[in-house]
Amino acid sequence: MTAAAEIAKNTSGGYDVVVICCSGTIEAAYWSRRLESTKGKVVAQTARVFSVDEDWNGGAGNGLGTLYAFQKAVAAAEKESYDLKGKLQKEEISVAIYHTAGKGTRLAPLPGSENNNKPGVKLPANVCLKDGGSAPITILEAVIKQTAAYAASRKGRLSVFWGDQVFIPSEPTRYEPKAHIDLLAQMCKTMPTAEVWQEKGLASYGLVALLEGGESVQIEKVDHATANRMLSTLGSLKSVGPSLGSFSVSKEILMLLMDEYAPELAKREGLLDTDPHFWMPLTLPLPAYVELMGKKKVSEAESEGQWKRMRQMLEKLEMGGKHLFGGVDVGEDAYWWDYGQLTFYKTNNLRFTQDGEENDAYRLFFGQPRGEPVECSLGDVKVDGSSSLCSTTAKTGSIQGSSVASVTVDTVEATGCILVNVTAKKVKAAPGAICYNVVDDTDEGIVLGEGEVLTTVFGEDGSQKRMKCTLDTDGKEAWSVTLPGNPHSFQEIHAMNKGVDPVKAELAQIAAHDSTAAKLGLQRKKAGSSL
Repeated sequence: MTAAAEIAKNTSGGYDVVVICCSGTIEAAYWSRRLESTKGKVVAQTARVFSVDEDWNGGAGNGLGTLYAFQKAVAAAEKESYDLKGKLQKEEISVAIYHTAGKGTRLAPLPGSENNNKPGVKLPANVCLKDGGSAPITILEAVIKQTAAYAASRKGRLSVFWGDQVFIPSEPTRYEPKAHIDLLAQMCKTMPTAEVWQEKGLASYGLVALLEGGESVQIEKVDHATANRMLSTLGSLKSVGPSLGSFSVSKEILMLLMDEYAPELAKREGLLDTDPHFWMPLTLPLPAYVELMGKKKVSEAESEGQWKRMRQMLEKLEMGGKHLFGGVDVGEDAYWWDYGQLTFYKTNNLRFTQDGEENDAYRLFFGQPRGEPVECSLGDVKVDGSSSLCSTTAKTGSIQGSSVASVTVDTVEATGCILVNVTAKKVKAAPGAICYNVVDDTDEGIVLGEGEVLTTVFGEDGSQKRMKCTLDTDGKEAWSVTLPGNPHSFQEIHAMNKGVDPVKAELAQIAAHDSTAAKLGLQRKKAGSSL
């Protein structure tokens, strides 16, 4: 059985405690309700879910942010008479934190359509709900479903993941933790050449290097020459590879970090990231650490202070026969699906329609076949053998090479495009087009040219603001620009969405789809209740 099949079948296993770290309280409330509705399908049936918000004075960074999320989860669990900290220390449970903060600028305008709830962006595949219905799966739910495969190996450990990347390992997910800190990494037996380094963009990733003695080191985002020089001074190299950023820590290291940074946690002040501020000073010699931090414009005195602080903390650690730091190999042939950019969203979700082993794994993971519509009523619509459809109703037209989910139309002409949550009389979409969360009651319907993207931002009161761009639009570069045909910039939409309850907005969106379908005389498949 392939790794994708094993993970896809894992509908009952997973972490005992799931912590969702959100940017605000309303997003936290959304995820508490959403994940409760997908228990047994996304999180384990018996899992405890705690959604917390990062009410920090400025950004905490993923280092302090992880410690603060754990602290808030412990407090939330105490209110439910659940001893999260005690159970973890006794190695009775596995705990996972999922970080979801961030504006999602390069995925714009889709996060704006989800009221700034970036991990709530939907994919064109269904997830079953507890009420017996189904709904498009979110990016975060896909991440949780995939990372659950590591839970069985991590009793007594805290795992940390990011909410916009799914990967399918080619190495086994069951392993015996031999290090107090381990990072998921795509390890190679030899150092990549300068050409491969450039081709794969490895300067943009942290690097995990396993030495012959069994210890590992972490080097964050450096060029090939710097990495080569530094690694050559540390000892014989056994394997090396880019880090996926996700890690797990033993209960011993976690408690030491919680104690060490108690002052910052109490004040909710400071910004520290795991790679440069935790792992690198713990694994690199002082001169190498100072040099690397100097490239970040950090003074020698500040770097030396952080290095000494972490090394003094390390003196308190009882190793217990474990290494300090290690890599968990996901395999050179692992699949890595990133949803952080609009073009990635398009490329990944058209995998549902394409040939090839990786695309087969994509369909298998999501349980979404092609050429076999799921829960659809398609009248006289001609559907080719490569398209992927679920929860869709249409009377006439054709669908070729497209990924379609939760669409209700009279007539559809879709070619090589992605349609998610659309209700209209007519939809005509050219290759590469994305139509996401749109209702339209006009006779003309929706017409999208090649690579055009159309979304709607729904307010709690049912108000609608249409936003559009093209696949060539870099949301980060165009963040503050009002693009032609848009009422606002992406930045303005983000500001307007602050304080909007995504639960109420999604209910208003569902009501708009239902009323528009009724107005057009269309039978819309009733959405399952995730809220």
